[in-house]
Amino acid sequence: MSWACSVTLCIQSGGMLTSVEDLDESNFLIEHADLYASKTSGFWIGIYRNVNGQLLWQDNSALDFVNWGDGQPSGDELAFCVELSAATGHWSVLPCSSQKGFICKKPKIHLFLFTFYLFTDSKKDKASSHLNMWVLLTLVVIILLGVGFMIYFSCKIKTGSGTGREVRRGSRQLEYSRALSAGDNGSDATSNKEKNEHSVV
Repeated sequence: MSWACSVTLCIQSGGMLTSVEDLDESNFLIEHADLYASKTSGFWIGIYRNVNGQLLWQDNSALDFVNWGDGQPSGDELAFCVELSAATGHWSVLPCSSQKGFICKKPKIHLFLFTFYLFTDSKKDKASSHLNMWVLLTLVVIILLGVGFMIYFSCKIKTGSGTGREVRRGSRQLEYSRALSAGDNGSDATSNKEKNEHSVV
């Protein structure tokens, strides 16, 4: 993919072509770029030359770290696009129309800031914000339904098992009271029998 298409795709996905700010980040990129060396020889990164001839990162990071290959940059290139070599990790200038992979870097977004962005960006792109609003609303509804089902089923389980215990306890009490009343009836019958026997004598 060309450098310009890579820039466009990164921006559409919410990022920019990567900047490399230090040796640790460079090593991280080299380690992961090496995994794709069989698919592409290099990846576009976000260095560009402005109209004044200055080298800048697309994300406005300071250009404090460089990892140029031998003889790079030569300085006379009109179209200044930079690739990171998948094999060595060194940077080199190539024609911007060259077909390379690319590495996007996205900023970390906290949920609060993401939600804030959804509500404040509506002036810029109404169609996109309406879509974002529907996605957010759908997620909220799904979460609320899930919580509602959990509460419903947990109450149903508690109520169902409690009712069973109460029914069993009630039936035991009924059996016990029947046994007592039968015992009382039996003792009444015995005392009546004794009374009858005394009256016969």
